[in-house]
Amino acid sequence: MRTGSTFRSFWRWLGSAPIADPVDRRNAPFLQLLFAAVGTITFSSVALYTVRLREPHPPIPPDAWFGLACTLLVGTVSWVSFWLIRRGLLRAGVKFFVVALLVSLAIAYSRLGVGELTNDPVPLLPLAIGGLVLGRRALWGVFAVLAAICVASALAELARSLGTPGHSSLRLAGLALVTVGAYLLIALLLDRTVAALRESLAESDRRRHELERVNAQLRQEMAERERAQEQLIHAQKMELVGRLASGVAHDFDNIINVIAGYARRREQLADRGTAALVDAMGGIEIASRRALAISRKLLNFSRRPEGRPERFDLGEALRELQPMLRQLFRAGVQLRLDAPEDALTAAMDRDQLELVVLNIAANARDAVGERGRFAIECSREGDTALLRLADDGCGIPDHVLPHVFEPFFTTKPAGEGTGLGLSLVREMVEAAGGRIEAHSRVGEGSRFEIRLPLAAPADALAGPAVQPASR
Repeated sequence: MRTGSTFRSFWRWLGSAPIADPVDRRNAPFLQLLFAAVGTITFSSVALYTVRLREPHPPIPPDAWFGLACTLLVGTVSWVSFWLIRRGLLRAGVKFFVVALLVSLAIAYSRLGVGELTNDPVPLLPLAIGGLVLGRRALWGVFAVLAAICVASALAELARSLGTPGHSSLRLAGLALVTVGAYLLIALLLDRTVAALRESLAESDRRRHELERVNAQLRQEMAERERAQEQLIHAQKMELVGRLASGVAHDFDNIINVIAGYARRREQLADRGTAALVDAMGGIEIASRRALAISRKLLNFSRRPEGRPERFDLGEALRELQPMLRQLFRAGVQLRLDAPEDALTAAMDRDQLELVVLNIAANARDAVGERGRFAIECSREGDTALLRLADDGCGIPDHVLPHVFEPFFTTKPAGEGTGLGLSLVREMVEAAGGRIEAHSRVGEGSRFEIRLPLAAPADALAGPAVQPASR
């Protein structure tokens, strides 16, 4: 377990080189491991050969010293390339390694001959690294250099063997041809592999860019849909405010008449003494508070929605909404609210709950006409709150009832309804985790049942923080 964790930490360290290109960053850990392995192996070989030199041995031939120097050069170049990658210069490190290795091979095989080249796997290293990391151009450039080294070593060996009995120029030519052919075959395989990998990478990049474009388009469409939703809710609120206008005007007339009545009786009240004036001022204060409460409720309701869910008591919210509901219906309509004293804590946008109730009440107003009843009942059903909003109006026909929540579906004449009220009601209820059902019979009225999940008792009435009053 500890060994695996150590290796993963070491691999993460190899991947921490500051390289910007994502493909190079992916190749960096393997290349560092490769260069470290090559450097370690070559230095170990040189160290072992140095130990052997201390033992009695026949004179070391010059070619052995030459090979030892080339091995030491390869090891040094490997560690320098490793250091360049750690500095974030991956391509510079790879180019330095490939060029230095090719130079070392050219020097070594100019003396060792093409026969040694055919059995040595080291020339394949710059061919593979150049093709996989630096691309097709580098691959064929390395192949051309290796082919030139092969031909040059064959010519050098041929020049050294001239005048030597038993030498065969055909054998050297055959070895050079076989070696170049093997390098060509490997280069072709690498070329096709690299091309396929790069095409796959390019296709992956194209798909990624396409997905990013589609994702950005979806985010834009979602933002536009949210803006359209806010505008629809705001328009629905303004429509309801318009319906409330006549009732509000009547109520304000009553309030103004009360205040005006006290003002007309000011002389009579003055004759009765201070107590009568104090009582009159108290009546004026009560009337003005009622007017202020109505105006503030309308102002807050008509603002644009901000979609701020909060925890609140459903019964309290409905009781505070009752004056506005009274303004919505005509004087002959009986309005009844039955809400428990115990808190039924819901978690949703309070403005949206008011909009839900007022939308259903507005439809009930059209159904009951001048006289009738509209009742709101609020109760607990397990871990949900049940709201029943019922009227005794004309009811909804059976063929219309399944469509009442569909957007833009309306039975009202043109100019009197958009068909968006109940569709927004269902959307807002479902957004709060609840559900709504409609029940109706022609001539017996309609009933809407809304079930909302209740919040935990510990969070009751937490609500949002009270904002300081603006100055």
